[in-house]
Amino acid sequence: MIEQIIIAGILGACFGSFLNVAAHRSIQGRKWWGSERSVCESCGHVLSASELIPVVSWLMLRGKCRKCGAKISVRYIFVELLCAALAAMIVARWGISWACAAACVGTCGLVVNSLTDFEAGEVFDLFAVIPGVIAMLLRIAGGKAGLLDGLYGALAGWGIFAAIIILTRGGMGWGDAVFMGGMGAVLGLRFTLLAFYLGVMTGGACVLVLLLIGRVKWGRGDAVPLVPFLAAGCFIAMIYGPEIFSYLAGKLIYPEAFITVWPFNN
Repeated sequence: MIEQIIIAGILGACFGSFLNVAAHRSIQGRKWWGSERSVCESCGHVLSASELIPVVSWLMLRGKCRKCGAKISVRYIFVELLCAALAAMIVARWGISWACAAACVGTCGLVVNSLTDFEAGEVFDLFAVIPGVIAMLLRIAGGKAGLLDGLYGALAGWGIFAAIIILTRGGMGWGDAVFMGGMGAVLGLRFTLLAFYLGVMTGGACVLVLLLIGRVKWGRGDAVPLVPFLAAGCFIAMIYGPEIFSYLAGKLIYPEAFITVWPFNN
């Protein structure tokens, strides 16, 4: 099991490097697939393979371009380490299973959409829809129950935000609705509702802290990206969802209706 977790961490760092590039180039309107090479944004130096090793290259180069000495954003190593940790947590929690595969796909969506929303306030539909489609394909392993759970989760995730957008007359972007729709297909109905609650609570707590320290001013119209908080709620639901529902089961009249794991986790 330890070996699997270590391998997952290494692969997670590699995916983190790729997702960083995909998010940043998408915001710039550049291709992130095909033959386009990675370059230093300051001098145009084409990065060699030794300069593209996740985590290691940033540390060896001390966060600077080898040719011009320009600083390389700490964001790159942060995302790579974050993705390594997330992948390791998924494998430690779910083992090698269908649920693990779905969680990994979903987490890629969480990370890339969080990056684009944080950097530019944009959520790209493609990055939200692809994880949902792949998750529905994985749910075939769970039969009809798995597919219906994914469908209901997608409808719930999209529907909640669609209702908010309509009621607030555009006070929130449709990208958030598409994001939660895609993640709903990954999570299923109950995990989606839990993720929404956890995301809103996490976002509310963080905004309150920002207000208290003066980073956000009330009534000034400061925009706070929502997707990173929703992503945090989704990941917590992926990892601790069954335990949370099991705890709630002791507080509810009909506990059997709320205890859940992914139905395709076989």
